[in-house]
Amino acid sequence: MKKEPIQVLVVDDEPNMRKVLRVLLEHDGYEVHTAQDGLVALSLLSENHIDIVISDLKMPRLDGMALLRRIVEDHEGLPVIILTAHGTVDTAVEAVKLGAFDYVTKPFDRKEMRQIVAKAARTQELARVDASVDRDSTTGRYSIIGRSQPMRQVFEILDRVADTPSTVLITGESGTGKELVARALHENSGRRGNPYIRVNCAAIPPGLIESELFGYEKGAFTGADTAKPGRFELAHNGTLFLDEIGEISLEMQVKLLRALQEGEFERVGGISTTKVDVRLVTATNQDLRRRISEGLFREDLFYRLNVVNIHLPALRERPGDIELLVEHFLSKYNIRLNKKVQLVSAAALELLQRHCWPGNIRELENVIERCVLFCDTEAVQPPDLPPDLYGHPRSEPPFRETGEIPLHTGDSVERGLKGQIKAATANLERQLINRALDQTGRNVTRAARLLKISRKSLQTKMKDLGLREEGGVEIKG
Repeated sequence: MKKEPIQVLVVDDEPNMRKVLRVLLEHDGYEVHTAQDGLVALSLLSENHIDIVISDLKMPRLDGMALLRRIVEDHEGLPVIILTAHGTVDTAVEAVKLGAFDYVTKPFDRKEMRQIVAKAARTQELARVDASVDRDSTTGRYSIIGRSQPMRQVFEILDRVADTPSTVLITGESGTGKELVARALHENSGRRGNPYIRVNCAAIPPGLIESELFGYEKGAFTGADTAKPGRFELAHNGTLFLDEIGEISLEMQVKLLRALQEGEFERVGGISTTKVDVRLVTATNQDLRRRISEGLFREDLFYRLNVVNIHLPALRERPGDIELLVEHFLSKYNIRLNKKVQLVSAAALELLQRHCWPGNIRELENVIERCVLFCDTEAVQPPDLPPDLYGHPRSEPPFRETGEIPLHTGDSVERGLKGQIKAATANLERQLINRALDQTGRNVTRAARLLKISRKSLQTKMKDLGLREEGGVEIKG
């Protein structure tokens, strides 16, 4: 199945600017919509699924700041990139503090624009976990679904630490909802009226992470035509959330540690020191203690980040919450897909609760979306579930080193012992590779590292097992 292109909405009252951006973005494979002002943009947002918005600041009828406020209010999490002339950079900085993803000054550098749009697209892809519901339908006040004991423990820690300045490290497998916890920490603290700035370290090339966090001065490098504040400055008096913190280099870890210890830093290419008051929240799906033993993460930085640890349980550890999550996703996709699927049958729900969910909430959401899309009745039945859930035994836990080979006793005797061993081995390899890919965002390089084989060996094995085309999934390298 062909991957759907990212939908970008360009909002600018200058026809030439809309044309230039359309050509640039379509060349990179994006599907582009255009609007001449904020009112037209809001209409397009209500009628289309949009992944990224690029908006000018100064426009007739409804300007960029007013549009941004409406998007932040009505389309939470939608990245908005602000276009600004040199004279309105201060306004653009304020826009970022209000919730804009980033800003670009006119006349813009095409390479910079493409990098920022790509970063926004990648950030959206990495953050496709929507486990929030109306507050009245959850336990606690954090807009997070969960009534199981593991989640109650999470809520108890949130109660204690949300309204404190303490640094928090959120850990848990990919897809468990770490972003929701970070936002809950901010919104239930005394900083709630100040900026909440999120940076996904895995979405930023290593060479750009320093300027992203600390900003840069004019002339610091080629293309730095104006000075630009970093995320630490933008988060002043608020909360800075660094997701996938385990991805930053050792060199960058030293600079981050200094900023945390001293509460100050210098922009790239600058000589003056900037002081900030920032509550730092970080998250990772990696075992940082193991990375420390491998020499990939600084122990002193780990202790600075891990003042308070909030560990999010995997979905397989809280099967009692699956029914609540299913109800939420049914409602969400009935609306989005204009369907009327009322419930999941008891038999189908039992299969969902028995599944191991290596992709956690993200995987469950994708399954329910598929069920709503293809179900022709008012109730989801077992045959409506994906093949790996219906008619198969409970999956094994996510990837771990194991020597066990799951022989299938139902295989035909005629296949012989060698045939069964060969099939079982291939099945195990396929499962382990898929789990490793799920846990690393379908990234071949990181999956190979997790599996302790070379990238080339993994690519060869995937080709032999037919995984590169399996399910139409695009494997990232």
